Amino acid sequence: MKLLVINGPNINMLGIREPGIYGKETYSSLVSMISDYCESNGIDVEFFQSNHEGAIVDKIQEAYGVFDGIVINPAAYTHTSVAILDALKAVSIPAVEVHISAVNEREDFRQISYAGKACVKTYMGLGFDGYIEAVKFLENYLTQKK
Repeated sequence: MKLLVINGPNINMLGIREPGIYGKETYSSLVSMISDYCESNGIDVEFFQSNHEGAIVDKIQEAYGVFDGIVINPAAYTHTSVAILDALKAVSIPAVEVHISAVNEREDFRQISYAGKACVKTYMGLGFDGYIEAVKFLENYLTQKK
């Protein structure tokens, strides 16, 4: 099984950016945690982070025929990007949306998720553990789909 983990804008600033919301752990810590889980469970994983919407769209398109599943935290693009939604729909790779914070309890403008409309599951408010839950879900989902 081969998974792609995509993170959107400002996720690279974890540990610095609003630690009261996102915690004090860094992006490197997040990548290490997911890598360790995947390695111990025989899952190939690749990571991609960008602050640029088009780069995220390009990476989703490049995933076609290469990856079995996508874990995506579109970050701020969650609430604005029809382009990311369309890319996820175009490749039809099972995707799980993740948000570190409880987005549903935050500002009104954060209540819509375009990317989520193309995802089979969403995890929010679980901190970094949401990513592990997403990987576990895809493991099960992809195994059952075969």
